[in-house]
Amino acid sequence: MRICTLLPSATEIAFALGLGDSVAAVSHECDFPAGAREKPVVVRGRIDSDHCTSREIDTLVQQHLSRGEGLYGLDLELLRGINPDLIITQGLCDVCAVGHDDVMAAAGTLKPPARVLSLSPSSLGEVLSDITRVGNATGTSERAETLVGTLRERVGRVAAREPQAGSRPRVACLEWLDPLYAAGHWVPEMVELAGGTDVLAAKHEPSARVSLETLVEAAPEILVLMPCGFDESRTLKEWEPLKHLPAWQDIPAVANGRVFAVDGSKFFNRPGPRLVDGLEILAECIGAGTTPEAVRP
Repeated sequence: MRICTLLPSATEIAFALGLGDSVAAVSHECDFPAGAREKPVVVRGRIDSDHCTSREIDTLVQQHLSRGEGLYGLDLELLRGINPDLIITQGLCDVCAVGHDDVMAAAGTLKPPARVLSLSPSSLGEVLSDITRVGNATGTSERAETLVGTLRERVGRVAAREPQAGSRPRVACLEWLDPLYAAGHWVPEMVELAGGTDVLAAKHEPSARVSLETLVEAAPEILVLMPCGFDESRTLKEWEPLKHLPAWQDIPAVANGRVFAVDGSKFFNRPGPRLVDGLEILAECIGAGTTPEAVRP
């Protein structure tokens, strides 16, 4: 079977199911595991995020979307040369991957047309169900069942912990820093499982822009910075000019030194198996500790 995975989470799922040799092409953002970096790339971004600030990236994204332009380009010639049997994509977010309609159109030009599996989870449970769906579509259902079982056990261990002192601290998770976006979808659920209360976002709802005034009024006791697509070092760089604004000092988490920068790209933004690692990291942050993957700015 020849599989094209057009987003990082799908690539991670495929490799976790032992399908690395069957993955014939990936997107430019597919960097885990290491074997994914050796695959042909059929998707390229149209925004150079490495050389733009968060504000500049957001502006460019909004401009592209307002003109009805996609943020990613699909290499149709390479895709046709690979002629995959299965394309795994998503319909959750236009900012995250090639548009679903574009993928369907491209798949229809192949001979024979490729099957398209679209993953659009909005909860942690749906992410685990998508692993099962990939397993069923690729003849690896038993491996998927084993993997999902292991992940569910880890989730259960985190959920079984008692919140510190019997209370649930107020938590805010930011998926973008300039402008501010509250992390939605599965993140508020993860906060709850980890022992906190998300004061900015609702479970299973999309990420949404918020004002600094709203963040201050929410008065989070713990602030977790997880910008989409950024690692800890890039997050710290983006946070630096913001943390000196007077209004930030009015946030209890900032005043008390309970701000954590995490690798959003690895553990929170991509709906794949490593979300469970993210859940465990959140539990450590909320429990007043730190882990090697969580850094206090």
